[in-house]
Amino acid sequence: MASKPSDAGGRPAMTKQLGHVHVFSLASGAMISSGLFVLPAVIYGIAGPAIILGYIIAGILMIPAMLAKAELATAMPRSGGDYFFIHRSFGPLFGTFSGFADWFSLSLKSAFALVGIGIFLGPLFQGFSDTTIKAVAIGFTLLFTLLNILSVKGSGKFQVILVFGLLSILIVYIFLGMGHIDVLRYTPFLPNGWISLVTVTGMIFISFGGLTKIVSVAGEIKNPRHTIPEGMFTAFFVVILFYVLSVFVTVGLLDAESFGQTLIPLSRGAGVFAGNIGFIALTTAAMLAFITTGNAGILAASRNPFAMANDALLPSMLAKVSLRFKTPVVSLILTAALMTGVIAFLDIESLVKVASTMMLINFSFVNVAVILMRESKIVSYKPTFKTPLYPYINIAGIVLYFFLIAVIGVEMIVERGPLGGMVTFGITAGFFLLSLLWYLLYSKSRSKRDSALICVVERVTSKEIRTTRLTEELREILIERDRIIEDRFDRIIKNAVFADITEETDKDDLFSMLSEIFYEKFGISARKINTLFRKREKDSTTAVLPGLAIPHIIIDGEHKFDMVVVRSKPGIRFGSSIPLVNVVFALAGTRDERNFHLQALMAIAQIMQNKDFEHHWMKTRSTEDLRNLILVAQRVRKGEV
Repeated sequence: MASKPSDAGGRPAMTKQLGHVHVFSLASGAMISSGLFVLPAVIYGIAGPAIILGYIIAGILMIPAMLAKAELATAMPRSGGDYFFIHRSFGPLFGTFSGFADWFSLSLKSAFALVGIGIFLGPLFQGFSDTTIKAVAIGFTLLFTLLNILSVKGSGKFQVILVFGLLSILIVYIFLGMGHIDVLRYTPFLPNGWISLVTVTGMIFISFGGLTKIVSVAGEIKNPRHTIPEGMFTAFFVVILFYVLSVFVTVGLLDAESFGQTLIPLSRGAGVFAGNIGFIALTTAAMLAFITTGNAGILAASRNPFAMANDALLPSMLAKVSLRFKTPVVSLILTAALMTGVIAFLDIESLVKVASTMMLINFSFVNVAVILMRESKIVSYKPTFKTPLYPYINIAGIVLYFFLIAVIGVEMIVERGPLGGMVTFGITAGFFLLSLLWYLLYSKSRSKRDSALICVVERVTSKEIRTTRLTEELREILIERDRIIEDRFDRIIKNAVFADITEETDKDDLFSMLSEIFYEKFGISARKINTLFRKREKDSTTAVLPGLAIPHIIIDGEHKFDMVVVRSKPGIRFGSSIPLVNVVFALAGTRDERNFHLQALMAIAQIMQNKDFEHHWMKTRSTEDLRNLILVAQRVRKGEV
């Protein structure tokens, strides 16, 4: 095992192998498990037939987190998901907590799903003890870990087969079950009042949590700018439809007494109209669902320690990628070890409540992250999907998710008394304190990353504390995401002098400044360069568009070409009848560079046509941000079609 070369952002590279159908299957499979095949039996006694409405509302509550993660993932398609977004938005302390919390949450929920396989095997094979159930779960953990080590694409293909097999069985169940429902079983629809509906909605909501975990493997998704939001949204609408229709049919097939006597309601419902064959078919579907959740969970969870190690928050060995399999083997093995230990020794059901609380905290954080990234005004933050109704839907999501955390606390108090409710929040608080301790003792001295929060602070403080690492990292991510081929123009811009003129001036003062800069570059007399600029301007003005000037000269020698870029917010006077110029691209080159000179002019024209370029040009604070604004602008580069 050895580490692969780094990608454009300096992170160990993994092959992009997952397409739209893989994203859909991983997101769908991560959702459909106990939330459909077990939970209806648990919550029916609380809210009755109204659980159907509970599934619809719970799906709606998922929308803020889904939209926020779609935006962040298209802007920063990197493995690590919530951790990566929160770390880049809040900084390493909250990144450490988020990374550990997301890893812990995903691992626990995956372990719980794999235990569910053993539970559903029980009715089919007599004599299944708790030990046997745990052994089955551990066996599947090791199997899926091996599959994910050997190939991400192989794991994705396996997930596609399982998910489409599961959905096919559910389609038959819904279609045949519709003909046998008893409409009287839907009344009274809300027997225990609206409070009961709120309670079950909070419990159901967790069932949708797997939807957004696909962003944990964003770095391995082909064409993430389109594949991630399309796959995620498709999975959301398909799964919510299957949830609602399956529960609707099951409520119409079983009476309240039957719901109270089983933990496998869909299997019992299928038995009503299809006998033992139907029971076995839906039990098989349930096991497929638990398998898909477990497989997707291991894949997603393992990317958290991998991403944290890349940022020096965990030991570097966890960031190693197998040259042969192109997978993070050490992170996968560590995740499997955690899941195996949880299955073998701990009370998973109680810990899942803690994991759900941490998941909701991360959901709140990613909505704050969107606000921080937007308000930081980082020019290289360019999501291809933007959250609609920003920032109102993000603020609503933050409020809703903390409300659902309170609902979980109330539920635990009802189930286990006041002490049980306090234990959930106590473990969560303890988890944060442990993360803080790890950060102080290990991560703080090693992490050199910037955050959007720092950039927001910089906007209202001195430029002296300004940093550019996050801007440059996002630029490299954008270049990789859009498969931008760096050309000579890009290389010149990277090394060009950028100047920011803060007072209104005229073209003569501009030419004097340019002459001194080009003198430093070429060693040609500043007076001679100034004369060339003045002569060129006398022939015809180089203020070619309102607000834009491209003064350009031919110098003596061979194979020389360079550029100076100038911004003037107050404006530069080029003539009484010419609008003030705010953007200047000054070009100087030898005669043999004439072809590239024309290419540079074409590149500048395309850059200026970028939507909102001039707006960002005037609002950007530093010259380095101006440089990045040009580097990430859309244009046709040499070698691109």
